Amino acid sequence: MVSSRPAALLVHGLGGTAYDLGALGRTLEDADIVTHSPVLPGHGGSPEDLLGVGWEDWVESIRAEYRALKAKHKVVHLAGVCLGGLVALEVARREKHQDKLALYAPPVFLDGWSLPKLTWLRHAVYHVPRLAKKMRVPEVSPFGIKNARIRKAIQQRFERGDRFHYAYIPLMCIREVDRLRRQLLPRLAEITCPTLIVHADEDDITSPRSAHHLMQYLGGPVDFMPLSNSYHMVMVDNERAEVLQRSLKFFNSQPKPTQPVEQACGWTAFAAA
Repeated sequence: MVSSRPAALLVHGLGGTAYDLGALGRTLEDADIVTHSPVLPGHGGSPEDLLGVGWEDWVESIRAEYRALKAKHKVVHLAGVCLGGLVALEVARREKHQDKLALYAPPVFLDGWSLPKLTWLRHAVYHVPRLAKKMRVPEVSPFGIKNARIRKAIQQRFERGDRFHYAYIPLMCIREVDRLRRQLLPRLAEITCPTLIVHADEDDITSPRSAHHLMQYLGGPVDFMPLSNSYHMVMVDNERAEVLQRSLKFFNSQPKPTQPVEQACGWTAFAAA
């Protein structure tokens, strides 16, 4: 029997885990939405696990999760942060998704202010596979976080070797992100579901150009939430509570009166670490 209770499929970012999503999962559960946050292929282990994983693997894994939820729930929403947003877009396109789609800092373009000026040279390195496999892209400050207290806590977690996020990403994996971007760009008009886009003005990984491009070329209605006091990790930075409230409104749900909107879970808990 198909449940009338809505579900939400949440997709984390590159090198990350459900921690990337902050309190979104808990907040939606408190609003009576069933949530599912699978781990993308190549994640949850060591960075080397990403070698040999392609963008199609990410998309097809989430597509399988989506279909499994659709078999149980009449309504299945999609949401993704960073890479997860790109994956959610491609799944929405392939599945002709018509429920809600929420995108948090989707990197349609890799042009943020903290990226090295020679980032474009990565395309030349891709043609030397042996070198691209050896090259690493480290996670460095500000870690997509404007909040200094949370940023310091994240730095300490990296130093302790906590497995909440990979400390680096093989360059070959960035190539797969680029391939997924190229797959999506000419096909955005095929995505016609209602979409929420949350993007920070000061995003250090992907500038607001990504959000504006999606607003212009997506085939369905778009609700845009710009942020003025956050960097890339919008679910855990200074405006996380406002993002959660806007997300609940977008999904047409409200939190239960006895539950706070923001729970101390995920990266938000790092501030208290």
